Amino acid sequence: MQEGGEVTGRAADLRDALIDIVLTEGFADLQMSDLAARLSCSKSTLYAIAPSKEQLIVSIVRTFFRRATERVEAAVDPAASANDRIHAYLTAVATELAPASARFFADLERFAPAGDIYRQNTQLAAARVQELVVEAAPGTDAAFLAAVARLVMESIHRGDVSRATGLDDSAAYRSLADLVLAGLSAPTT
Repeated sequence: MQEGGEVTGRAADLRDALIDIVLTEGFADLQMSDLAARLSCSKSTLYAIAPSKEQLIVSIVRTFFRRATERVEAAVDPAASANDRIHAYLTAVATELAPASARFFADLERFAPAGDIYRQNTQLAAARVQELVVEAAPGTDAAFLAAVARLVMESIHRGDVSRATGLDDSAAYRSLADLVLAGLSAPTT
């Protein structure tokens, strides 16, 4: 099933289907036997992808965020203006997170190995936004705006924004894009 660490063939199809299930339904209550039945495969096929449910979930979450990161970066045209790159980046993050349910995010909070993947991904994305903001408007104001963007991204990750506003993570990232761009276009004092 694996060549050089890459999942191939049927296992790749199963992993794609598992990503869809986990994003839609979360993963805390999923049982390997139920997954096998839904995917028309044996439990041993799932265990060939990962030796335990926990490791399967970590693998699925890691794959989802790796692919999402690749698509987000691909959405950013290096020839575009700095503001357009920021908008493209944060909008792409929102698009990638859109299929993820509240239950998925709640399960990430409860299962540290998977939650750590989201946290690390958020930290890397925040660093990337900071880089884009500083490119857009080098200087003290840009550094402040980049720091605010980072704090908001971390707050989105922790669920603080959702609890305070009712926005899901995807909508929060769209709002953050609007906020950052408004901050960049505001006159400096």
